[in-house]
Amino acid sequence: MLILGPLGFAAPLILTALVALPALWLILRALPPSPRRQEFPGAALLAGLTDRHPVARRTPWWLLLLRLLAVAALIVAFAGPVWQPQPRDAQTGPLLVVLDAGWPAAPDWPQRQARAERALTEAAAAGRPVALLIADGAAAGQGPLAFQTGSDLLPALRAARPAAWTTALPDDADAALSATPPGQLATLWISDGLDHPNRAAWLAALTARGPVTVVPPAAPVLSLTLEGGQTPALILHSLTAGQVPQVEAIGPDPQGTLRALARLNPGDPVAQGQQGQGQGQRRAVAIDLPPELRNRITRYQIEGVAHAGAVVLADDRLRRHKVALVGDAAGAAEGQELLSPMHYLRRALIPVADVIEGGLADVLDAAPDVIVLADQVGLPETGRLAEWVQAGGLLIRFAGPRMAASDRLDAEPLLPVALRPGGRDVGGALSWGDPRAVAPFAAQGLFAGLTPPAEVTVRAQLIAQPSPDLSSRTIAALVDGTPLITRMAEGQGQVVLFHVTANAEWSNLPLSGLFVQMLDRLIGSARAAPGDAPAAETADYLVPQVLLDGWGRASPAADPVPVAAQDFARGPGPGQPAGIYAAGERRAALNAGTALTPALWDGAAIEDAAAQSGRALAAPLIALAVLLMVLDALATAALSRRRRSAATTTAAAAALLMLLAAWPAPRAMAQEVPPETARAADEVALAYVLTGDEAVDETSYQGLTGLSRVLSLRTSVEPGAPVGIDLDSDDLSVLTFLYWPVTAGQPAPSPMAYLRLNHFLRSGGMILFDTRDGDVTGVGGPDGRADLASLAAPLDVPPLAPIPEDHVLTRSFYLLQGFPGRWQGAPVWAEAPPAGAEADEGMPFRNLNDGVSPVIIGGNSWAEAWALDDEGMPVFPVGRGYEGERQREMAFRFGVNLVMYVLTGNYKSDQVHVPALLDRLRIEEMQR
Repeated sequence: MLILGPLGFAAPLILTALVALPALWLILRALPPSPRRQEFPGAALLAGLTDRHPVARRTPWWLLLLRLLAVAALIVAFAGPVWQPQPRDAQTGPLLVVLDAGWPAAPDWPQRQARAERALTEAAAAGRPVALLIADGAAAGQGPLAFQTGSDLLPALRAARPAAWTTALPDDADAALSATPPGQLATLWISDGLDHPNRAAWLAALTARGPVTVVPPAAPVLSLTLEGGQTPALILHSLTAGQVPQVEAIGPDPQGTLRALARLNPGDPVAQGQQGQGQGQRRAVAIDLPPELRNRITRYQIEGVAHAGAVVLADDRLRRHKVALVGDAAGAAEGQELLSPMHYLRRALIPVADVIEGGLADVLDAAPDVIVLADQVGLPETGRLAEWVQAGGLLIRFAGPRMAASDRLDAEPLLPVALRPGGRDVGGALSWGDPRAVAPFAAQGLFAGLTPPAEVTVRAQLIAQPSPDLSSRTIAALVDGTPLITRMAEGQGQVVLFHVTANAEWSNLPLSGLFVQMLDRLIGSARAAPGDAPAAETADYLVPQVLLDGWGRASPAADPVPVAAQDFARGPGPGQPAGIYAAGERRAALNAGTALTPALWDGAAIEDAAAQSGRALAAPLIALAVLLMVLDALATAALSRRRRSAATTTAAAAALLMLLAAWPAPRAMAQEVPPETARAADEVALAYVLTGDEAVDETSYQGLTGLSRVLSLRTSVEPGAPVGIDLDSDDLSVLTFLYWPVTAGQPAPSPMAYLRLNHFLRSGGMILFDTRDGDVTGVGGPDGRADLASLAAPLDVPPLAPIPEDHVLTRSFYLLQGFPGRWQGAPVWAEAPPAGAEADEGMPFRNLNDGVSPVIIGGNSWAEAWALDDEGMPVFPVGRGYEGERQREMAFRFGVNLVMYVLTGNYKSDQVHVPALLDRLRIEEMQR
């Protein structure tokens, strides 16, 4: 590149064409050519006449200058001028590009990739060997870094994604750099701005080998962590002073759509960090929400920040259950209060839950999560209590003298096991035995990790009747094998029974810390959902359920690999990203956010991340040349003074308008291209949802391509090539039809995607859900109903019913009696007919779905039946022989009907009026 002051040229040799401009000036000045002189006798008659419209013999100088400037602008444009170009690296030795790839790098990840790609491209042009270190921990233990050409490393760079943990560098820098080629090693470190383990050692090793250039992040980093305790709070970390965003509390609304249910304000900043490392700030964010709202929250996220470190997934530390205590009122005297079971329950539950007390009818109206009955039998509200348990409530019951003395104990409902009346006295004055200790808890049970103290013993208890399922319902027992705590599932809820009292009358268990821990575990299991149950610090292994990516987006774990508890305690890392992990009945949140420590770069050069890499001037110069040519055409037309000058002027003006419309956008928008959805609007292209499964996505494309061909041949609709839609990023407002194949384990779209989908459905769009299971549905095989239910739950779907025989879809183009695809026979569902939609007398059709059903659901695998290859041949077999081809034809006809139904709306439903119109015409004809 030739640099002349602030101006650089990528192809300076083209500038030599400028020396031809003087010659071009002479050529143009010589035109038009001089007239040939010839004697003509009649010329004497013309002497003295004046030409009122003389024609210039030479082109005016200003017009010549205009043309020369246009040519000069083109020459300079082809030379590749760049304003204030960045000087290229003068190094000739090997280059190492270090790309921090933890969650702090996620917000500006495309810019980081672009900077690394530019470095690799320039190194490839200079013939320098290059190595790429993506610092996400995956390179640990893989041996020395391999130095290659820059072009060979571009695919790996473009495929890299930020991790859901902090940046991780290999432990041994010298071993990783042992294969460095000869020469001074130059390093480009694209940093996320934070200090990480091994970073200082790597910086020292690299500065010892050559110059290090650091590209810092363009924006400050924010992080969100959880601080435990009796009143857990969120901590918002920042590296710079100033205003910070709010924290969104995200959860399902009453319609099931994930959205921000509340916004929390950070408190005043408090300085943190060590001297010499920069002073960051932390702000406490109090979770001051009502229990009903707080328990709906699944995640807390810094508003407007898209990375895993800005997300705290909710677990038992963030949820406070509402627990209702129902029992006898405490006496006035202190001694009587200490004898009351309610006293011990109250002291154990208040630190971990929001406790309310009252009669059973009163607490049921308060909609608690847990109800605790202390020695209560024969309550009149048992029916309402059973309904509450069936709906998902947790009922915890304690035994006592009243229950032991009941003569109707065998008829008492809502008990996990049948009980013997009278109870058992194992350590009283009339007993020969000693009090029984509590047996160790099961390793994978609800109380795993808790150790019963040796001094905790039971003197009396209620005995369960022997039954085959007694052992499976026992979650805690005494050393002699008799049940201490039993549990049974009841609908969506649970019933738990302590076979001892809640006070110290039958056992000293309520006097121990074990009693508080056991109640904490039980309450945490109420309405268990990801993030609702207690953390599993003491489990041997935890299995991932929901995982986050580097941008903080959640998706179900595709191939869950158990994680050892000791590894889980170290936090997120390679092989265990941030997310929700399960251990038996318990679940724990592994959050990626950490305290922030800024990185110091002693001995390294800091590159200005906001500096422009130079502005290319080729496009403006070409536009200037075209503008000068247009002005030349206008000037020539004005000089010619001919009638066609008006037409020439009009053409020139049109060219000028086209030039202005084609004027290049600013450089900041250079990477933006018109989305495929815009083409879908222009060409009425059919769209399909990208599932992430390459085979399914290819089938969707081939299927809609085949259907588009049939539509072009048989109807006036001429769709363009099908368009794949990413629900998390693409705009749906320009679409009318969306084919959505349902796959196993398909990740759910983001909350914003569901908002766009609901707007799409409400504004006249249609989604065709294809579960592709028509060959197994109804015969006991696996089907896609569960996956469909999870994907479609947040959508505003109206009540559905199988499509009736007189539905508009059966006659929108072809007359159909079924809707086969590759499979046939499975029911196809659409919006249910409105109440009272009965056919009038003489009418063959009802007026069904005038507004077009927003959702069609089936499992006949239509895309496979429609799929055609580049030669127009079917891709998948359908049936056998002639019957199979007939089925494929009917599948195409269904596709045509479907598209016509979407595009024409209720046009075909007007056929319902045809018989009445014909009858009226016949009557009028008879009256004449």
